[in-house]
Amino acid sequence: MLPPEYYLVLAAAVFCIGLFGVLTRRNALFFLMSVELMLNAANINFVAFSEFYGDLTGQVFALFVIALAAAEVAIGIGIILVLYRNFGDTDVTVPTEMRW
Repeated sequence: MLPPEYYLVLAAAVFCIGLFGVLTRRNALFFLMSVELMLNAANINFVAFSEFYGDLTGQVFALFVIALAAAEVAIGIGIILVLYRNFGDTDVTVPTEMRW
């Protein structure tokens, strides 16, 4: 059994890559993929601590996060399609006239 520090370092690296993608990309598809990386980093933490403490609660939470991520992608793809249909681009900075 590996110590939980290895899993935590891996989760921190995946989360930092996702955070970097959210902060630097303008494309909505890359934005969604970066959010998915951040959710997967949380799943790594849930499963690692679940294994470390010998409890299945973390794995159940990971399944709920996976279901939440699937719902988020389904809604996000719909929003991206509307964005592309209305503006011809998936750049999230383009639709400034939709703001109040």
